[in-house]
Amino acid sequence: MPPSGRCVQVASPAAVTLVAVTAAPPSSLRERKKRRTRQALIDTALELFTRRGFGGVTLDELCEEVEVSKRTFFRTFTSKEDVAMAPDQDLWRAFLEELETVDPGGRPLVDLGRDALLAALERMDDEGWTRRLLLSRRLAERTPSMGAHGLQFCEATTQEALEILDRRFGLGAPGDLRPRLAVDMLIAAFRGAVAGWAAQVGGAVGEAGVAGVAGVADVARVAGVGVADVAGVAGVGLAGVAGVADRVEPPPRQDLAVRLRVEPPSRQDLAVRLCAAVAALPGSLALTTGPAADDEPAVS
Repeated sequence: MPPSGRCVQVASPAAVTLVAVTAAPPSSLRERKKRRTRQALIDTALELFTRRGFGGVTLDELCEEVEVSKRTFFRTFTSKEDVAMAPDQDLWRAFLEELETVDPGGRPLVDLGRDALLAALERMDDEGWTRRLLLSRRLAERTPSMGAHGLQFCEATTQEALEILDRRFGLGAPGDLRPRLAVDMLIAAFRGAVAGWAAQVGGAVGEAGVAGVAGVADVARVAGVGVADVAGVAGVGLAGVAGVADRVEPPPRQDLAVRLRVEPPSRQDLAVRLCAAVAALPGSLALTTGPAADDEPAVS
């Protein structure tokens, strides 16, 4: 989650660069070829890393598979980690663009960020994006270097978001932690939403999907809102939420990349979960601890 845009770079052993994914005018043949090459590198990298392990594929092997030089690779990505995390990074680059133009409307900052992220999610209209995001996430869970790269990218994205909020709304007073905390909470809500969304593809898509619908309903109840409210903010109907439960037959236990090609999780499911997670934030801040009975959780 690129054409042109402002760039923010974090100095580190594995540099992380934010480049805005701007909506470009009709592109030249050269630009279209560059985009096709970029996509081929992402798709091939995720397929190979999933099948053979992140450390089991060298950069030379990846470039040979796509039939490009390493010089071409480094014109687009900084490392194997960078190409493996491209789906996630493309979304957050689009989020930064949406944050530049989203209508504030006097809303809480977290809600404004949620709407910017939903708009960015809507822009991920390539039907293969959800599949790539899930493969990337699964790889990151077992690849420490991807986790480190993700933390660097997250911090760079956060700083860029704070700059935008300061420039647009003057939310950058020295010592005021609230803008930073609002952005951090939005990122945390997204991570929680992705975790539940990704679980749908666990051993049995259908069974996890049914549980996922119940999970959204539970989050909405605890947050004090209805499932219909969550669905409305996400821009889908109740049928869109319940649609996850329609997949009741577990798929054969094929290679993960193959299974996701057959039945990838949807952006709609992720949007609903994101809205439910953001709606739960106030309740999470109000949680208190206390003595609990043996059969009850120690929170109230």
